[in-house]
Amino acid sequence: MTPSSIRIAVLVPCFNEEAAVATVVADFRKALPSAEIFVYDNNSTDRTIAVARAAGAQVRSERRQGKGHVVRRMFADIDADVYVLVDGMRPMTPPARRA
Repeated sequence: MTPSSIRIAVLVPCFNEEAAVATVVADFRKALPSAEIFVYDNNSTDRTIAVARAAGAQVRSERRQGKGHVVRRMFADIDADVYVLVDGMRPMTPPARRA
């Protein structure tokens, strides 16, 4: 496996995170440009889904309430070589990308 063939999935569980999700998606898109970014909505009542889609994330939903259900669903749905599980609650600074 070469570095360019490694499939990276950034997994972002969210519940009412419209204020921060776009920043989280943008930060990880910049740090890991080859990664696929998945936002899993957990019954948000705000604009989390729309904001995440507008930021370029693939958005999916888990109707069973609770982070445990969302995390299990993400790992069942997504096939990747490397998983990066991040919090959608607040903007996070991803580590600098190494050359």
